[in-house]
Amino acid sequence: MNSQPVIIYISAAPDLTTERETLARMIAELPVTLAWRIVQTPTGAEQLDTAALLKADLYFLVMGGDIRAPVGLELHTAQRAGKPVNAYLQRGSGYTPAGQVFIRQAGLTWQPFAGAASLSRHIRRRIVEHLVRHAIEYVLSPTELSQLETLLTAEAGAEPAASAEGAGHSAVILSRERYTPSEGVIVEGKKG
Repeated sequence: MNSQPVIIYISAAPDLTTERETLARMIAELPVTLAWRIVQTPTGAEQLDTAALLKADLYFLVMGGDIRAPVGLELHTAQRAGKPVNAYLQRGSGYTPAGQVFIRQAGLTWQPFAGAASLSRHIRRRIVEHLVRHAIEYVLSPTELSQLETLLTAEAGAEPAASAEGAGHSAVILSRERYTPSEGVIVEGKKG
């Protein structure tokens, strides 16, 4: 059984709060019992988690209208470490001059997205493809693998459900089925 969390690193400026929250919620709702470590660009006095970036299973760069520190440093670190960069560019944003320069000079193939739901669909597909490719390493059950494959073949127009409030920061998500805490308590969600 794989006890290591799947590490997802999301570089995105603080102005993309809705997108950051939607992505964190979407990852937590994937139909697998894996532990997740979702690390996002610091939004305040938090320190950059370079170790997590270097160990990340998947690295995503999400660009809105402007580039903010330390997103450029995160990209440079990921590229130096040989991480594949999944880059997404928000359509319809009025890009600042600094944002325009960054977009041109980053040397990336940008995938356009129209909003949080569109971005969530794009990134969910990349994560699911990764999980299916590494199903043995992650010790996915036949049911989990089947559910992931169903997501890959589902209609492209399906909208992600549920509100994503409060999920826009780095987090660790543990599955009760695969992880028993040595300390603390398991917090249950509200029941109907």
